[in-house]
Amino acid sequence: MSKKRSGGGLSPTQQAAKFLGVSVLAGAVMAGIALPAAGALGLAAKGSVESFDDLPTNLKTPPLSQRTTILDSEGGTIATVYSRDRTVVDLKNISPYMQKAIVAIEDSRFYQHGAVDLKGVLRALNKNAQSGGVAQGASTLTQQLVKNVAIEEAGDDPTKVAQATQQTIGRKIRELKYAIQLEEELGKKKILENYLNITFFGQQAYGVEAASQRYFSRHAKDLSLEQSALLAGIVQSPSRYDPVNDEAEATKRRNTVLQRMAEVGDVSQAEADKAKEQPLGLKVSKPKNGCITAVKGAGFFCDYVREVFLTDPVFGKTQEARAKVWNQGGLTIRTTMDPQAQKSAQSSIKEHVYQSDEVATAATIVQPGTGKILAMGQSRPYGINNKKNETTINLSVNQSMGGGAGYQPGSTFKPIVAAAAIEGGKPATQIYPSPYKMDYPAPVQACNGKVWNEKGVPVSNENESEVGPFDMKTATAKSVNTYYVSLISDIGICPVTEMAAKMGVQRADGGKIQQAPSIALGTQEMSPLTMANAYATFASRGMYCTPVAIESITQRVGEKSKSLQVPKSTCSRAMSENTADTITTLLKGVVEDGTGSKAGLGPSRDSAGKTGTTDERYAAWFVGYTPNMAGAVWVGDPAHKRKMQHITIGGADYGKVFGGEVPGPIWRDMMTGALEGKDAPQFKTVYIPDMPKKEDPGKGDDGNGDNRGNDNGGNDGGDNGGDGNTTFPTPTFSIPEGFIQGTTNGNGNGNGGGRG
Repeated sequence: MSKKRSGGGLSPTQQAAKFLGVSVLAGAVMAGIALPAAGALGLAAKGSVESFDDLPTNLKTPPLSQRTTILDSEGGTIATVYSRDRTVVDLKNISPYMQKAIVAIEDSRFYQHGAVDLKGVLRALNKNAQSGGVAQGASTLTQQLVKNVAIEEAGDDPTKVAQATQQTIGRKIRELKYAIQLEEELGKKKILENYLNITFFGQQAYGVEAASQRYFSRHAKDLSLEQSALLAGIVQSPSRYDPVNDEAEATKRRNTVLQRMAEVGDVSQAEADKAKEQPLGLKVSKPKNGCITAVKGAGFFCDYVREVFLTDPVFGKTQEARAKVWNQGGLTIRTTMDPQAQKSAQSSIKEHVYQSDEVATAATIVQPGTGKILAMGQSRPYGINNKKNETTINLSVNQSMGGGAGYQPGSTFKPIVAAAAIEGGKPATQIYPSPYKMDYPAPVQACNGKVWNEKGVPVSNENESEVGPFDMKTATAKSVNTYYVSLISDIGICPVTEMAAKMGVQRADGGKIQQAPSIALGTQEMSPLTMANAYATFASRGMYCTPVAIESITQRVGEKSKSLQVPKSTCSRAMSENTADTITTLLKGVVEDGTGSKAGLGPSRDSAGKTGTTDERYAAWFVGYTPNMAGAVWVGDPAHKRKMQHITIGGADYGKVFGGEVPGPIWRDMMTGALEGKDAPQFKTVYIPDMPKKEDPGKGDDGNGDNRGNDNGGNDGGDNGGDGNTTFPTPTFSIPEGFIQGTTNGNGNGNGGGRG
């Protein structure tokens, strides 16, 4: 026996049969649309019920797309992003006026009928027959909810949206069946709640809470009678009744809703008339969506988080699957961004490089031993309106993650060469003639049995006074190009590229690092994040950790929340502790009395780092670290057109820009603020003897730089009885027979970057 509804009326099966019978037999208009020929879907009168029964029995109801909130490591909001601006609320948190208004204007018999209002259908049939067109529809709130769910599921796919809204009998029958199911399973109150949360109210607002905030800057539970009537009236045509752009039309529609509320007894006529006299009282809040809303200049960090989500397989096997989860939203993403470090980075950037400058700067800080990205900023702010010197290109990251093609790191690459050499057995006391000018030695061993054998390629140091011989400590402090060209030529190219790979160093454009000795001078384009994380390997005593930006993600699905799996940093040993400690000892010398002296953090906090300036001064760098933070600062023209000669940066004039002169102070101020109040642990260093002095070294042979000395030592040795944080290796030297410092006939500056 068919079950009657508690409120009276026909059972679901009787509703469907009667509805279909009336529609098909009438051959006219059903629920606001004209029926096509019966055969269009094979729905002849005889086959209607069978086809109806063949439809799926369960309505797939996707979670409503909502806002995603991105937080810093301390829980502060960085930005709010969404595909659709929606905040789901319970019915108890929606004004009773709003509930009555939407029912009155959209489906006044909502509480009397079932899934389908048969009286409404017959009334629509009669009205449309009289008008000869579609003058009146008869979709109930439940049917409208079903249609909105289909639109929601279609997302931003125009084809799927068209299918979800197409005016066909097939869709209407499917809509009917699902509506009957929802009535049975959910009940009236839940249907009304879902409807008010899914419906589009214009101005990018989905759901009544977002609409209430958009138009009146208040919560949906606080809506007044006239405000509720305005929002309810918008639903029929959000563009036509948009109160922001057409106040008069919106007012007329609001008053229509108020009158309807009076007619059905929701309010008295006096209340309705009084409300009609009120102004709209808009207090519009502009839509705030996307990384452009990020605080503390964290727009690019926000964008990086989005790129991680859309590219990492942990969030879905395919790009489409990951995008669907992102657009669905409802995520709370806690990131690794340290608010203190981010604020300090942006403050230092703003102080030293102006947005209006011809060149830009980008800076990144990571945490050694964890790979956590603590800060990411740049002088050209995140902007999507093509304003001068605004950009959506993240200058700190690789091209695949929303960045550019990268920038030559210059001499900041030299410590990687040194690490490869020391790890392979060269002592830090290794000496090379290191003349002011020389040709690249050739041939040089590369990977896979290949050799680099281009003769007559010149290279020179920054200053003519930089003539050897030099040991590794002095050559690193002074950033001597000819020393490092000799070093890579001695050990071969392959150990260097292999060490770079172990440290996560890769070209920003995704290409392979070239098999040429000029890579020692930083000729391969890198990103600041890559360089900061590579130097974090030195800070963590040889352990490389992949960079991560996300700590945790919670996703709200309906009324429940669940945790999502997030990418984890993977750490691996890139070099021995002794090698890393030796590099740290070398780089301490750079900030203490070398090219990076302006970047030093003072006697109270250990720091180490390296300057870098490329040929023609298209880019300048400082990359450095303390035991608990590593950071990289790049300055240059992203378009690689403006040389940094005779230039004004941050209000100061420079004849020539050096890595220690502009990026160095940015790094110093950035790290000082980021580390304020934090522990100041000391480095573990090794003892590297100074190179023995020789009388009048300037009277050596007029060589060509090929006498590179012999390796008589091996590794610098382990802890040899030192105290504190310093180990003392057995001193070993490889001193050439003659201190060669002559010049070659070559000219030019080699194959690329590498200035100090």
